[in-house]
Amino acid sequence: MRQELFAWWDENARDLPWRFGRTTPWGILISEVMSQQTQMSRVVQYWTNWMDVWPDAASLAKASTAEVITAWGRLGYPRRALRLQECAKVVAEQYHNELPHTYDELVALPGIGDYTASAVMSFAFGERIAVLDTNVRRVLWRTFKGEESFGGATKTEERKLANAVLPQSPKESVIWNEALIELGALICTAKNPKIDEDPWASHSRFYAAGCPHMGEKRTRPRQSFKGTNRQVRGIVLNALRALADSSPKEALPDGIDGAGSQSQHESSQSQSQRSNKDILSRPEVEKLWPDHIQLDACIASLDEDGLIEIEADGSLRLPQ
Repeated sequence: MRQELFAWWDENARDLPWRFGRTTPWGILISEVMSQQTQMSRVVQYWTNWMDVWPDAASLAKASTAEVITAWGRLGYPRRALRLQECAKVVAEQYHNELPHTYDELVALPGIGDYTASAVMSFAFGERIAVLDTNVRRVLWRTFKGEESFGGATKTEERKLANAVLPQSPKESVIWNEALIELGALICTAKNPKIDEDPWASHSRFYAAGCPHMGEKRTRPRQSFKGTNRQVRGIVLNALRALADSSPKEALPDGIDGAGSQSQHESSQSQSQRSNKDILSRPEVEKLWPDHIQLDACIASLDEDGLIEIEADGSLRLPQ
């Protein structure tokens, strides 16, 4: 089964920019955080742009919060971006800009859970450790147990199974983890598995049993979006990102531009004008969503999460 899986991986692995030794451990961590609950097709360009600007923890740690939130764009769950910057600050300050090499140290970093820590240990450092995401759990449970995987928190039985079948060779364990994630994402999917293309089709107890209970529960529950607080929060953040994207670049040091020096008054006035362009006025805010009670509740939650700042007059801006 291992040989069949590896042969399938060699033929079908997607050529993602963080694979095959083409990035740093930090780049792998960024890819794993961005990929959580987000389609891979959306992640690639965001990851590429992000790494061009902030190739390591130290550079991300120095960025402004507004820059980080803007660069996160439409990846979803923008609190991940703030936690990622918190993580960068710890790595830069406490680990000399290098990711720690142990699971316990990784999982202690801000925003880093079991899956991400395990993925970094495997894909960045080549350690033998089971990497358990929804895809891997679904593939293993269906294949070896013949039952549907219903998602939720990782169960003890799922972790025992993953550890039992993990290759003993660290090098092979890395390929095994990568291939299982890919197999679950492309072939052994939650609703419509491509049985004819599955390298383990002849071994799968789930397929042999006729795919019992498939679809009764989704591995990743479908979430309503239209009209939800999540949609409203996204609308507010997108409006602020649009302002940040359209704002002029910062002035050169000491107020010097191409024509010569500015007076202190002119420099201060220019900075004020640039700052005002990053602010969404209260009337503009109220145009974003008709239900102002829901809108205000979402604005309050964004402020509580540290994703926006509320001015005294009710206008909004990204954190500076």
